[in-house]
Amino acid sequence: MIVKPILVLLAYLLGSIPWAVWIGKIFYNTDVRDYGSGNAGATNTLRVLGTKPGLSVLILDALKGFAAVKLVFLSHVLAGDIETMVLLGTVAVIGHIFPVFANFKGGKGIATLLGMIVAVHAGAALMVIATFLIIFLSCRIVSLSAILASTSFPIWLIFRYHETSRTLVIFSFALVFLVLLTHQKNLERLLNGEESKIRLRKNHNHDN
Repeated sequence: MIVKPILVLLAYLLGSIPWAVWIGKIFYNTDVRDYGSGNAGATNTLRVLGTKPGLSVLILDALKGFAAVKLVFLSHVLAGDIETMVLLGTVAVIGHIFPVFANFKGGKGIATLLGMIVAVHAGAALMVIATFLIIFLSCRIVSLSAILASTSFPIWLIFRYHETSRTLVIFSFALVFLVLLTHQKNLERLLNGEESKIRLRKNHNHDN
């Protein structure tokens, strides 16, 4: 079937849209990858450019994951197929981490993952968001909040929603592994007590 490869390509291209890089360069004359953690994601944008661009990137990156999953409905044959939905969302996350439009140097994929899980299981996604917010408001550390919130995903999925899809359950554990893999440096800093906290602030121009 030629439809699925086309959808996979579209999902990758969607995920590859480097909103953090484009917003930084167009509106602030700044490549966020040259500052902070060097990641082209919402957290680093928030840290480097401020709250408004940071939240904008968060929403736009999440929409990439959401839209990629919903591409499945472009095919009458595949519409609603959970395996294809998970595949498309995962490919979008890979696109965010290794974006073809930004020299394959992207972010960690957390916001795109969030949009993806909202599309595949909105209930569990809301629980994950609530978990993140509770932890973040307590400690102001994005990496710790993201790690613990992602870890809660399979727990909510299995014990709160009694999910029966083997594909979705396996994906939920793979998601935890992916988040831990992309946050190795953050884990080291957390263990050493060196991870920085986020303080919301007004936007400003960061000259190169």
